[in-house]
Amino acid sequence: MTTVEDIKVTPFCKIADRRGNLTVAQSGTDLPFEIQRAYWVYDVPGGECRGGHAHKECQEMIIAINGSFTLTLDDGVNRRSFLLNHPYEGVLVPVGIWRTLDDFSSGAVCMVLASHRYDEEDYIRSYDEYLQSRGLSVGR
Repeated sequence: MTTVEDIKVTPFCKIADRRGNLTVAQSGTDLPFEIQRAYWVYDVPGGECRGGHAHKECQEMIIAINGSFTLTLDDGVNRRSFLLNHPYEGVLVPVGIWRTLDDFSSGAVCMVLASHRYDEEDYIRSYDEYLQSRGLSVGR
């Protein structure tokens, strides 16, 4: 079972050029899965939180394309937060890890590359249900 201690920031190749920088994320090289879905979150009002769920089967690479935000990961026992603020870095969130995103800067854009297409059945949206799925006691 994956814990938050196993998770780290993943650097991507950054190709610097006088005309601007380029970063690439390729399935099989930079990502341990084939990308089945990409989506981005933006225009998040101050003080709002996104995420608040875990996945049963889907893995996700979360990247701050613009601006910054805090990604907090929770394995039911420990929590770990990452400040994402570089478009050439991401965090691979494995199956079974609860995530929240908050502290969005003005103009922040969060891009997510996912291993699966959208399926509501793959989501665990209740934290108590999440704890039960990991064999932990509710009411932590």
